[in-house]
Amino acid sequence: MNAHLALQFSDQTVFLCVAGWYVAVSLYTFISFARDKHAARRHRRRTPERHLHLLEFIGGFPGAWLAILLLRHKSRKPSFLLVSFVSSVFNILGVGLLIYLLMFANTT
Repeated sequence: MNAHLALQFSDQTVFLCVAGWYVAVSLYTFISFARDKHAARRHRRRTPERHLHLLEFIGGFPGAWLAILLLRHKSRKPSFLLVSFVSSVFNILGVGLLIYLLMFANTT
């Protein structure tokens, strides 16, 4: 029974770490988008799109979509939106797989 409790605690810790990661990276991503929008308006040096996409890919996609919707940044560029969409799907599938493995790996 103690081992089972340890696994549940471990699963909870994993969930909290993953959630914390997504929140932190999303916040950083949103700020990066906002800074890039600010730089664009001022005709200053911009954040490379590959950097913004990397942030989306490593978990910042919620912050990216908030920036796209609220700041209207990169919202008119279909190629950018396509890569953002694919990155979002990849992240959602990855987290779904992690949840599935954590839920069903302990039942065997």
